[in-house]
Amino acid sequence: MSFLQWWSLFYPVSIFPLTEPTYTQPACSAQGPFELPAFSSQGDFILGGIFPLHYRVELPGTDFKDQPLAVHCRGFDPRAFRWALAMRLAVEEINRSERLLPNHTLGYKMFDSCATPITAQRAVLAVLNEQGEEQSPMCSSGSPLLAMVGESGSSQSIVVSRTLQPFCIPMISYFSTCSCLSNRKEYPTFFRVVPNDNHQVKAIASLLQRFSWKWVGVVREDHDYGHFALQGLKREIQNTEVCLAYDEMIPKDYRRERVLQILEVMRVSTARVVVVFSGEGEFYPFLKEFVMQNITGIQWVASEAWVTANLLAETYPFLDGTVGFAIRAGKLPGLREFLLTVNPDRYPSNPMVQELWEALYSCSPSPSLSPSRPLLPPCSGQEAILDQHSAYMNTSSPRVTYNVYKAVYAIAHSMHNLLYCQPGTGPFLNHSCANSNNVYPWQLQYYLHNVSFSVSGEEVNFDQNGDTTPSYDLINWQRGEDGIPRFVTVGMYDGTKDSGKELVIQEEKIMWEGHQSKVVSVCSASCPPGFRKAIRHGEPLCCFDCLPCDSGKISNQTDSLDCDECPEDYWSNADGTLCILKVVEFLSHDAMGIALMVIAVVGACLTAAVLTVFLHHRTTPIVRINNSELSFFILLSLTLCFLCALVFIGEPTSWSCMLRHTAFSITFSFCISCILGKTLVVLAAFTATRPGDNIMKWLGPKQQRVIIFCCTLVQVLICAAWLIAAPPFPIKNTQAYHSKIILECSVGSQLAFWCVLGYIGLLACLCFVLAFLARKLPGNFNEAKYITFSMLIFCAVWISFIPAYVSSPGKFTVAVEIFAILASSFGLLFCLFAPKCYIILLKSDKNTKQHLMGNNFKCIN
Repeated sequence: MSFLQWWSLFYPVSIFPLTEPTYTQPACSAQGPFELPAFSSQGDFILGGIFPLHYRVELPGTDFKDQPLAVHCRGFDPRAFRWALAMRLAVEEINRSERLLPNHTLGYKMFDSCATPITAQRAVLAVLNEQGEEQSPMCSSGSPLLAMVGESGSSQSIVVSRTLQPFCIPMISYFSTCSCLSNRKEYPTFFRVVPNDNHQVKAIASLLQRFSWKWVGVVREDHDYGHFALQGLKREIQNTEVCLAYDEMIPKDYRRERVLQILEVMRVSTARVVVVFSGEGEFYPFLKEFVMQNITGIQWVASEAWVTANLLAETYPFLDGTVGFAIRAGKLPGLREFLLTVNPDRYPSNPMVQELWEALYSCSPSPSLSPSRPLLPPCSGQEAILDQHSAYMNTSSPRVTYNVYKAVYAIAHSMHNLLYCQPGTGPFLNHSCANSNNVYPWQLQYYLHNVSFSVSGEEVNFDQNGDTTPSYDLINWQRGEDGIPRFVTVGMYDGTKDSGKELVIQEEKIMWEGHQSKVVSVCSASCPPGFRKAIRHGEPLCCFDCLPCDSGKISNQTDSLDCDECPEDYWSNADGTLCILKVVEFLSHDAMGIALMVIAVVGACLTAAVLTVFLHHRTTPIVRINNSELSFFILLSLTLCFLCALVFIGEPTSWSCMLRHTAFSITFSFCISCILGKTLVVLAAFTATRPGDNIMKWLGPKQQRVIIFCCTLVQVLICAAWLIAAPPFPIKNTQAYHSKIILECSVGSQLAFWCVLGYIGLLACLCFVLAFLARKLPGNFNEAKYITFSMLIFCAVWISFIPAYVSSPGKFTVAVEIFAILASSFGLLFCLFAPKCYIILLKSDKNTKQHLMGNNFKCIN
């Protein structure tokens, strides 16, 4: 890509000339007092540096009548002071190098931003100005400032970048992570050696999911860093099981009332994990109030802005166990020795060094230099710096300090490539190179976009948005036996890896808050298998109730959203976690089946016994007088009725289903036909008005057999048509019981089934009516009475059978049918034959013609 193509991505080509322009010489005059830099050094090329050497400011009052006083920076930060010294170290190394920028030197001017945008803007303007000169070289040539190293806070970097943008001065941030700064249209001159927050929030979202922290709170600063980080986190957890319990913002203008409101939200919330997107300076006073409110049990998740803040770790032991992602550490040889050379004795007039001593030793080496601060005990300024001063001397694994170092080297390598451009191969007009005697910042910016170098074994370059490779260390705050806090690396996040493989954690090395074995932060406890989640109306998705699965449905996973329905032949177990085969039920040879079978066999045997008695006493009057042949037919049919009940017991098959209904209907039709014949004979015998009537010749034995045969034949024909058209067949009934499969016989044709029962009922009703008419006829042994009683019992049993049969579920349907068969059979047996057996066996004296004949005896045998 040519320079013109590259530059057109960010600027109109006409804005910047490709050859050195000519300028008029306007007079430049100072409009106010110059702010002195914290550190400065002369060189061929000047770099700017802005660092938050203080973490808060006191704004002066304004009456809009007089010029406002300068802001007062408070809260010296030794950690940020170390960052500034890292820039000095890098510049001095480069100036001594014979390989990088030989015969050229770098200079610098470093200013304090006090961690606020307004002061950062004052600092960048101070960097741009030449102190004490009425006519600045900016008015006639390339800017004396070629590049800027800074800032730490994203809000400050936004202000600084926009201030530098009209001058096309590139800026490399060492700690500004706001994803908004990747917008090349708004910040075309911005670079950074720290990953942007899009990657950090992805890492934090992965961390929350890894430890199943589904209910978390967020506390953030009221700056662009906090705003954009929250937006990114919400985006990353949108389709996950993580929910935000609350989102609270530390006020930019610190107010205790507002902070107390935030702390009360944290106190009452059930969220035990709190993610904090804030700089060290904003978070420090918040934690001071947190300590006073006695809130416990919080697992802190730190953003990279404060995850390695020694000052916080040393001041607030309750932060032990904090986890968070820190930018990758690097090696800076010679940094420790360089830091040890800084003391008030060597820099007697530098107020920053004096404040360092005040922060480390609580003493003042030169009280006269700080009249606005409280008087402190005097000290020599030659005190030895100890390892306990970790906020300043933490050089074992520098992170932000390392980023400052990389930023300076990125500028140096880009400058080296610019100065040693081969004529005719340059990126500018007609393949020209930059004029080494008058370098413009926008020319350096082009080389920054294409720079690639190695430092401490790490490859450094920038993508098209000015960002660097996303990579983090997972840090855990632990406290050693000596009471000194340590930042232990327990994992890493590499944004270049495939999805799902970016985060690697050594969980065994983590020490959690309160030395817990596990941190749990959920709005609702997980639903075990067998339950499903029911979302609470108006609450986040993480808040739900656990409802047991309905019968026939299961969930075999934790936190199931719904229960799965079991297949047709399966049912859920008692826990609702597994589909098991339904119980197959039919009237088997269980307790009920055996009981009915015994009753049926007893009934058949009892009937056979009565038949035996009748056969043995067939010549006696009581047997002969009641038509012994019909009695034998009735007893035989009753035996078959009892035995046909056995066909209903057992697993239904095609043959058993057809046999049970046809056998039952035909045997009962045969039995009722015999009783009907007997009833007709009795009625005819007792209603003959005079001797010699011919009515009996029409009801002789042959005619009786024809009546029985014809009546039975009708039922046989109905059954035959039934079996041919739609025979009964076995089915699996899954509707009666959801948890059981009922094996039963379908009648096939409902019409045929009810025709069979209806025909039996018709015969029984006809018998009942005829017997009822003959019930009061004379005779000492009028059998019509007993036939009436037997038919009454028979009809009562089968009438009550119909609703019981329809309403009985499962195998009880068959049991009801068997019961009706047995009950009606026993009713016929006892009503018709018990009185005769009583006379035959116990009252033989009454088994005589004289007794049975009475006055109107007529032999019907």
